[in-house]
Amino acid sequence: ASTNSSLMDRQQSRFILPVEANTCLSEPVDTKAVLSCPPITQKAVLVAVRWEIILRDKPACTRAYRRDTNETRAINCSDETISWDSRPDWNPALQINPVAITHDGYYRCEVVTTHGHFYHGYHLKVLVPPDVTLFQLENGTIVCRAAAGKPAAQISWTPGGDCHTVEEPLGNDTVTVQSSCRWEDHRVSNVSCSVSHLTGNRSLSIELNQGVIVLEFPPSTLLIVLYVKFSLFLVILVIVGFIYFQRIKDCR
Repeated sequence: ASTNSSLMDRQQSRFILPVEANTCLSEPVDTKAVLSCPPITQKAVLVAVRWEIILRDKPACTRAYRRDTNETRAINCSDETISWDSRPDWNPALQINPVAITHDGYYRCEVVTTHGHFYHGYHLKVLVPPDVTLFQLENGTIVCRAAAGKPAAQISWTPGGDCHTVEEPLGNDTVTVQSSCRWEDHRVSNVSCSVSHLTGNRSLSIELNQGVIVLEFPPSTLLIVLYVKFSLFLVILVIVGFIYFQRIKDCR
């Protein structure tokens, strides 16, 4: 009897799945996300599936399927972008299409089989790529802005300068990061702004505007300059007039 019991224990151990597991999942906004339930072995029979969806500031949503009645039901589920990926009797995975910022939350699949209950949870974090711009202000300051990103982006400069970076949290969990820099070294003619983010990295470059050189003269010197310019203008006017009248005379 003990031999048969140990043999049955070994056979059942082959079909035992992890009781519970959790995964941290990051998905870009406006894409499709598919969340899978724990895998079912060939000899285990699916009895039921239950998804529990917990989003911030919303009541928990439950989507369930029973194999014996082949019925599905939803409780407190008003978001139509969250649904079964296909027929739950074939594949009980859940799909989110498209992913939005409001889908940040916890998603837990409970699978009931003839071998027991098994769980898999997902801590979903939605990523939003920032809108990156690089421009120069009238005072010569170069500004690199990574607007409305989730999470906040990181900004670096090449070459490094006298920089000041600020973050502005927005009301929808996104953050705008702005870095302003100046370069006192007149040999710097081109600078690059590098923006690092979980959705991808970007790099922009800009030519530094050296500005217009303005020479300041004392009043006496300025009068002399104006007098010289006026004298040159009179000389040119006399020469042009002489050539004009000379041609008229030759035509006669």
